[in-house]
Formats: sequence, structure tokens, C-alpha cells
Amino acid sequence: MLPSRSKTSVAIFLIPPLLLYGIAVLLPILQSLFLSFFRWDGITDMVFVGLANYVEMFTGDDVFWISFFNSLGYLAICLILQLGGALIVASLLLTITRGRELVKTLYLLPAVISTVAIALLFQRIYSLEPLGLLNQILQWVGLGELQQAWLSNVNTVLAAVSIPEGWRFTGLYMLIIYAALLAVPRELEEAARLDGANWWQVFTRIRFPYIRPVWITAVIMATTYALRGFDIPYLLTNGGPGQASELLTTYMYKTAFTHTDYGYASTMSVFIVAECLLAVGLIVVLLRRKADA
Repeated sequence: MLPSRSKTSVAIFLIPPLLLYGIAVLLPILQSLFLSFFRWDGITDMVFVGLANYVEMFTGDDVFWISFFNSLGYLAICLILQLGGALIVASLLLTITRGRELVKTLYLLPAVISTVAIALLFQRIYSLEPLGLLNQILQWVGLGELQQAWLSNVNTVLAAVSIPEGWRFTGLYMLIIYAALLAVPRELEEAARLDGANWWQVFTRIRFPYIRPVWITAVIMATTYALRGFDIPYLLTNGGPGQASELLTTYMYKTAFTHTDYGYASTMSVFIVAECLLAVGLIVVLLRRKADA
């Protein structure tokens, strides 16, 4: 038990950030929940409609469901690139003796670059007229017939807007996982190798179980960030062509600020919050259940 003075000190330091969190995060969520029960264009009086916005969203809005499934595809690509790439690079860094700091810096660099700059960079990379880097590479390797406007093709645009987001944060998760791997006791790995374990067995039986708590945190961060992804897809395509790259976040933004339907946009924002909370719950349950199995 902490003495009363220690409890008071802890409370003094915790109350300001908790108040800030409540004002900056919880209050807007509650405000969005309140607005979701109204029709409001931001100017005229609000009209109470009860659950009508939710009924319309789930049963009468095809664009919502297109955006929802696009968001799941966007999430899958981001997770594969960010977490899969981060785990591979972090594992390889353990074997590098020279240039390790340079590699870490290069991988982390995209995370500190402006999203507008990243969007402009990938616009040029994907460009067909003038020929962008990706289409130039296809030409150099003899696959010129595959050249296309990647951001204008409904079959490729979702992957094209997901890749920049995945590339952007791979370095961040690489550093998190690399720090966790450094904490794995080397004597455990050496003992396993002496017993005849190969690299895969060392990784699956020693390294990964040891970093599982950090891995769960990284998965939660990557998942919630991807479900709330907005800026790069919006800057690259604005949800087009058609709704081929429309995400829940871009659709919500356009509903609020283009169609000035703040009540319906608030309904989608509540759904996004609930979606993130559900995803976090499923991740924690599934990964912990696998750890206990």
C-alpha cells in the first residue's frame, strides 16, 4: 500500500493529463454521440431523429458499406507492411554490426516527413504522364505492358493509397520491436542453439513469446491508426475513382464538410470509435488466448 502522501502526489500528477484527455478526447466523442441523434446542417436548428441516422447508415447507404470494406482492405495492407516489415527489419538489425544506426535512421525518416510531401512523392511515383518511377521500373525490366495510372485504376487504387501509409510507419514499429528484441536474454537463445534449435525455433519459442506484450501494443497502435487513416488517401485520390478508395474517414469528412450533414457524419464517427474499440478488444483476446494455448 502506498502512503497517503504518495497517493496525493500521484493524484496531483495524474489529474492534469486526465483532464486534458477528457477535454481533448472524451468530450468530442460524447459530442459526436449526441449529434448522431440529430439532423443538422451546422446553421439551422437541430432536428431530433433518434436512431434514424444509424438505421440509414446500416440499411440504406451503399457507400457506407463500400467505404467499410475498403477500410478493411486498407487495414490489412497497412498491417502487413508495417508490422511484417518492421519485424523482418528489426530481426535483421540484430545481425548487423556496421551501419545499424544509419539503417534505423533511414527507416524512421518517413515517419517525420509531412503527409503532404509523402502524398506528392507517391503521386509522382505512380504517375503515367509523365512517366513515374514505378512505371519506369516496369519498363526497365521488360514489363512495359503493365504500365498504368495506378491511382486511376479501380483495381489498383486501394493498394496504391495503402502502400504509402504502410511505408510511412514501418520504421516506427521497427524501432519498437527492435528495442523489445534487444531485451531478450541472449543466454536463452544460446542455450536453445546448443540444444539444436534452428533460427525459426529460436524465434517462435523464445524471441516472439518474450516480446509478445510489445507485439500486442504495436498491433493495437497499427490497427487503430489504420482504421483512422485519412490524410494520405484523401490527398492522393479524395476517395476516387468512384468510391474505389473511399474510406470511412474520407466519407465522414465529405459528409460533414461537403454535404454539411453533421448529424450523419457524427453517426459515422461514433461507428469508427466503436470499430476501434472492438478491434482492440479482439486483438487482446485473440493474442492472449494464443499465448495461453
